[in-house]
Amino acid sequence: MLPTGVRFGTYATEGRYIHTRLQALWFVAFLLALGILPHVVGLYVTGVLTVMFITLMAVYGLQVTVGMAGQINVAQSAFMGIGAYAAAKLSSLDVPFWLAIPAAGVVAAVLSIFFALPAIRVKGFYLALTTLAAQVMFPIIVIALPADWLGGTSGIAVEPIRVAGLELSSPLDMYYFTLAGVILCSIGAFNLQRSRFGRALLTVRDNELAAEVTGVDVSYYKVMSFFAGSLFAGVGGAFFAYYIRYVTTENFNLLLSIWYLGMLIVGGLASPLGAILGTVFITAVQEVFHAFGGALLTAFPNLGGGLVFATSNVILGICILLALIFEPRGLAHRWGVLKAAYRIWPFPHS
Repeated sequence: MLPTGVRFGTYATEGRYIHTRLQALWFVAFLLALGILPHVVGLYVTGVLTVMFITLMAVYGLQVTVGMAGQINVAQSAFMGIGAYAAAKLSSLDVPFWLAIPAAGVVAAVLSIFFALPAIRVKGFYLALTTLAAQVMFPIIVIALPADWLGGTSGIAVEPIRVAGLELSSPLDMYYFTLAGVILCSIGAFNLQRSRFGRALLTVRDNELAAEVTGVDVSYYKVMSFFAGSLFAGVGGAFFAYYIRYVTTENFNLLLSIWYLGMLIVGGLASPLGAILGTVFITAVQEVFHAFGGALLTAFPNLGGGLVFATSNVILGICILLALIFEPRGLAHRWGVLKAAYRIWPFPHS
């Protein structure tokens, strides 16, 4: 539902996300707030926001593969790790970051095709098992390669980012660096959905038979949904590599892939806005439980960190289940309902 008086003269005008001057002002204010935020909060919160931006890049990729194309993927963390290792290796070869990051995304996207090919023949649970194989194989292959390639079990160091001879290494520098990256990924994610490619993915998701009858190559778009989704993951992995400055296989495990999928489900599969809301929500809840767990350990040292960590994960999982029970279409749908109710207030709305 749009504000009163908004009319569209062309399809391109209707496809815009910002329709009024007030919406444009709110959007600019939001960007300015993100720019000022690290100067207001502490270093810890700045670090949390930086990691959240990187996580959002990977969740954007899942929104393409799972949300738009309907293809299950539980290996997003592995594809993110491929991008991280690719960026680390390229940085050791003195490749500048502005080339290494997109190249890392392409490497992850190309390798994802090998695990996407079964999507042509299988779907649902069987496709999930196929992508799970990619997640399991990732650390095994990396460790099995010669140590001088990717560092083996020890991992590989990443050269710092240099711009005009200046090294970007402080938390504030990395915050703005990842903020610029997530803005570019956001532009790509929001525009992808209304492109010809995005509309083809939506058709494949909704009805494969109807898509095939209308001339959509279903097999091609299924594979390309993994390619596009892993491209986002690879870019996110490259940003993570430059942020953490040392990459190991332990940074990209199955639990992360599950959490990424949970973020998308909680936020809503239907749009990139769901990826944003889900990532912000789950990250906020995680930090609350981390703080609560730290307070418990301080008050009761005998509890043990493992028990507190496991309990916090269980409670966090319960929060996700409750979110799905009370809002199965995700937080993005609830946001749409609230906007519609605000725009027609004080008239009744359900």
